[in-house]
Amino acid sequence: MNIPRVKKIRVPVHGVLLLDKPVGWSSNDALIKAKRLLNAMKAGHTGTLDPFATGLLPLCFGEATKFSQDLLEADKTYTTVVHLGITTDTGDTEGRVVSTQPVHCTLEQIHTVLAQFRGEIQQIPPMYSALKRDGKPLYEYARQGITLAREARLVRIVSLELLDYQAPYLTLEVRCSKGTYIRVLGQDIGAALGCGAHLNALRRTGVAHLDLQHTCTLETLETLPEAERASLLAPVDSLLSTFPPVQLTQELTQRFLQGQRLPLYKFGISAPAAGRVRVYGADHNLLGTGQVQDGLLAPERVMASTR
Repeated sequence: MNIPRVKKIRVPVHGVLLLDKPVGWSSNDALIKAKRLLNAMKAGHTGTLDPFATGLLPLCFGEATKFSQDLLEADKTYTTVVHLGITTDTGDTEGRVVSTQPVHCTLEQIHTVLAQFRGEIQQIPPMYSALKRDGKPLYEYARQGITLAREARLVRIVSLELLDYQAPYLTLEVRCSKGTYIRVLGQDIGAALGCGAHLNALRRTGVAHLDLQHTCTLETLETLPEAERASLLAPVDSLLSTFPPVQLTQELTQRFLQGQRLPLYKFGISAPAAGRVRVYGADHNLLGTGQVQDGLLAPERVMASTR
């Protein structure tokens, strides 16, 4: 007799998992795996990593998803190995080799070229990307051998440092704005050096103020007993640690949760003169974020109860 499978009931899980994404996994596959292991009802990631890339992928669960947009918009930091002299159609190791050229680059030439890519630069998005045209991602066109015109985008390279050069491998650290394609950066550097290039390795080491220090792997998560897995989650306010805190009284806690603007100056509550803040209730639990202006606190994103 076939016994019907009982569907597992998902539970509310709130917090942030700093995942060290393994090579070969898409960001969405990694999210699905972690969500299943935590048996979580709601989850989202904070910006994709290519399957061949590894490194920091913050995953937000439950109420933390309300603040994931901040990480999507944030600067990212990477270390990458650029293989000079070989160009591929994808810009990385997963593509087909389209050209090879000798490499005769000096350190002086490399430093001169890297200087050209710091600050605001124009980038043409690659065909092998998830950007959509007429409802289809560009990579679907690319796999059919179709190349479409793409408009250049303005991105910002905050810092670009040479870590090592052992020809033909160029190791770089890059801090950049959202929407920057490191594959394209590697290709463009290779083109400027006159030899072409593709990425041999890519590892994300930072997203905004978050880094690899407290990351865990899917393997670590899976080997833990199910009851202990949630202990690996950082609290929701770990996403907001760069914002100054504001502590409310019990009365003001209720008014904040109701969406009311609060004249903090009338209650002697310490707050910055202006800007975004993280707001805590009388019981020291995170209530959400708000904007302060002229002594008034306006609710921005408000937490539901996580108890």
